[in-house]
Amino acid sequence: MTLFQSRPWRRLTFFVLVMLMIEFLDEFAYSALEAARPLIRDAFALSYVEVGLITTIPVLVAIVVEPLIGLIADSGRRRSLMVWGAVLFGLGLIIQGVSPTFGVFMIGATFQAPASGIFVNLAQASLMDDAPTRRENRMAMWTFSGSLAVVIGPLLLSGLLLLGSGWRLFFIVSGLLSIVVAAVIARLAANPAMRSTEEDDDTIDIKASLREIWQLNSRWDIWRWLILLQFSDLMLDVFFGLLALYMVDVVAVPQTQAALAIAVWTGVGLIGDFLLIPILERVDGLAYLRVSAAVELVLLPLFLLASNWWLILLLLGLMGLFNAGWYAILQGKVYDALGEKSGAVLIVGNLAGIFGALLPLGLGWAAQAFGLDSAIWFLLAGPIALVIGLPRQKVRE
Repeated sequence: MTLFQSRPWRRLTFFVLVMLMIEFLDEFAYSALEAARPLIRDAFALSYVEVGLITTIPVLVAIVVEPLIGLIADSGRRRSLMVWGAVLFGLGLIIQGVSPTFGVFMIGATFQAPASGIFVNLAQASLMDDAPTRRENRMAMWTFSGSLAVVIGPLLLSGLLLLGSGWRLFFIVSGLLSIVVAAVIARLAANPAMRSTEEDDDTIDIKASLREIWQLNSRWDIWRWLILLQFSDLMLDVFFGLLALYMVDVVAVPQTQAALAIAVWTGVGLIGDFLLIPILERVDGLAYLRVSAAVELVLLPLFLLASNWWLILLLLGLMGLFNAGWYAILQGKVYDALGEKSGAVLIVGNLAGIFGALLPLGLGWAAQAFGLDSAIWFLLAGPIALVIGLPRQKVRE
């Protein structure tokens, strides 16, 4: 039996494919932003701190906006929230693409971040609700879809750069694609996972929702996974966000070689995420996570100390392989803990995300003060937290 004939692939439906397409689009746009950071920095003459603000300010705005949306995310309005979130996400990207100044670029980013959190997170929650007994495996598919986009996005950006079009066209096209996706979501058949059936009306009891959210926020089993998820992101999105700058400013290679490093990181990560889907059918996710975190704890220092270009690429590829599944497994555990209140991920996830939102800005300050070559060592906190914080025995669901 081949990988494509195995059970996970036979369970794909049009609904599942649309939810995975939403994740693809989000990571498609995000990956190009990360790859284009040196170009955006040069276009607007930014400092390291200002580069960090590109991530920090929009995410802080999202942390304020998304919990308000989370109060109605489990009502019959979920589909409408996803549609309008996709539209605003697209408009934010278009604004970034046409921005004449850094201030206008930040306005677009500030539109984009909360909109992305709304329509992408609710798509993820709907995917989890569609198959509650297979959340970990569905999250593996979700992660693979995002990883595929992370490979394709920078490659397409590089192609546009070679043609002389620049990064702005990429943002505009991505924004238009998002508006097309909004139309697809609007026309999906009714599905209980999207709260779009006759049983799911628009009646909202805000007091009851607030009471339920308060109870969720007081549960340690939820916070354990949220905290570990934030620390794991140091070796995922945070590292990815610094990679192009690290290659250009510390390793001192040209933008073309920095793009190659990103291709290695994302390409090997894609392979790892693909292999994870059948692996999780046979191996306990937490056991896999403990081993891979220990391996990353060794690989990261070796990568930062290496001076040979080909050794750097080899270590980078290994790092991209062994962190596959971190997000999928931990986020799956978050949904297991939330149960039927999957829409509450917009609230509890954003409370934990305050720490994650401040990380790029903090690392930007550290890089400005001590150099990027020193600041990047703080990323070791990610695998250390997983090695220490993961439970030693299977958690009861």
